[in-house]
Amino acid sequence: MRVYKSHHPDVHIPDTTVSQLVMDGISTRLSDPVLIDGHSGRSVTGAELADGIRRFAGGLLSRGLGSGAVTAILLPNIPEFATVFHGIAWAGGTATPMNAAYTAPEIRHQLQASGARLAVTIPPLLGQLEEAIPGTGVEEIVVIGDSGDHTSLEDFFGEPVEAQMPADPATHLVSLPYSSGTTGLPKGVMLTHRNLVANICQADAFLKVQPGEVTLGVLPYFHIYGKMILNLYLARGGAHVTMMRFDLEQALQLIQDHRMKMLYVVPPIVLGLAKHPMVDKFDLSSVEGVLSGAAPLGADLGRACAGRIGCRALQGYGMTEASPVTHLIPRDDEHHGSAGLVVPNVECRIISAQTGADVEPGEEGELLVRGPNVMTGYLNNPDATAKTLDADGWLHTGDVARVDDEGYFFVVDRVKELIKYKGFQVAPAEIEALLVTHPAVADVAVIGRPDDESGEVPMAVIQPTPDMDKVTLAELQDFLSTRTAKYKQIQDLRYVEAIPKSASGKILRRVLRDELLEPEPA
Repeated sequence: MRVYKSHHPDVHIPDTTVSQLVMDGISTRLSDPVLIDGHSGRSVTGAELADGIRRFAGGLLSRGLGSGAVTAILLPNIPEFATVFHGIAWAGGTATPMNAAYTAPEIRHQLQASGARLAVTIPPLLGQLEEAIPGTGVEEIVVIGDSGDHTSLEDFFGEPVEAQMPADPATHLVSLPYSSGTTGLPKGVMLTHRNLVANICQADAFLKVQPGEVTLGVLPYFHIYGKMILNLYLARGGAHVTMMRFDLEQALQLIQDHRMKMLYVVPPIVLGLAKHPMVDKFDLSSVEGVLSGAAPLGADLGRACAGRIGCRALQGYGMTEASPVTHLIPRDDEHHGSAGLVVPNVECRIISAQTGADVEPGEEGELLVRGPNVMTGYLNNPDATAKTLDADGWLHTGDVARVDDEGYFFVVDRVKELIKYKGFQVAPAEIEALLVTHPAVADVAVIGRPDDESGEVPMAVIQPTPDMDKVTLAELQDFLSTRTAKYKQIQDLRYVEAIPKSASGKILRRVLRDELLEPEPA
């Protein structure tokens, strides 16, 4: 067995909860802002955040929502996200963060699958949450802002809970994000306190966040990448300036005003930093590094961004099932096009997809990872867990990678069928299941079409229903608009006589990609 380990020595992982780790971090900034609302400028000090966490935990416990109870979080990036998430953890409960772009059917699926009994949201998202509630176990909705007939955050708060409620860091489920994994529909990823604490320590070995350091909270906190950066900065005595939605001009202004050193982004934001003329109007001289994750960053785009701003363009790799980071380019390094070096306490293998045997260095194969940050499995889904997680702890990422002589990993292709659109995961099977219900669609496959700005965009390949007019792209987009989140919307359409399938009936997406996305002759 050929196992790759980090060049960096293993780091100590404290036997504590993620909420206690964050509480320890913000205790060093009791009088200083740890969260700043980028839109309004409203700030939350360490003392205010700690008090909010304790009081939210008190409200949960007064309603019997402690250990084992699941609370859904449907929030954009606002300071209260940290209050709610860590209040749940402080009370010994489990948080299931939901994509703020979800439609009611998608919200309902996660509420039902997770067994959530409480949901927290804001007024603009309340409508789709209310529509999703029937048929779920949600007993109460807490609204941050104008609550109407529902419970306000202030009314929900209870007596402060001074100490972390008992929780075994190694086994206690604290976060339940939903991910499509390597294939299929979203599944609940069971992450323990130890998983999240481990990844904070592993990432910080390379990122070295300094006390008082401020960064931009633009990555969605419901996404594991955004939540890890949020927790990392809070735990290390840093601060976040939150953005409910990305706006380049506002982001540039905040970076300039707060003299940010490190930015954590996705490739479309890197593209804006590299090419948008607006960038020249702002002083970004404080920026030392831009770290891109969630989707591959091309070497040329990384170089263009670094040259434009005068900083390092870095990259990381991971997945929700690994809390998420397994590879990073260190903060003081640069290696364009690479997904990074193995982070401490993680082991990697690269195996042949055909034989399962380890390949030679430099050869391509499926990337496997193992470490204390790897999930315990998928909630109530032993079959999916067994397909992704080996009995000896190896997590199959579904990505094809290679490693060079210096230990830098490169993700070169995908075994899994997920489409990566602007850092979001789009499961083809989920969209296919919706499109095939359209009367003009006899059969359908969804594949990712490469796109310079977005990474990939979802493309529908349609086998038309005989004797019916071919459905147009606009008609299919309208059909999907109320059924799925906007980022899952198809953006291209092709027609074929038949969808190619294997003998077992599985769609042969690689055949479609080869036939339909073949480069034009020179």
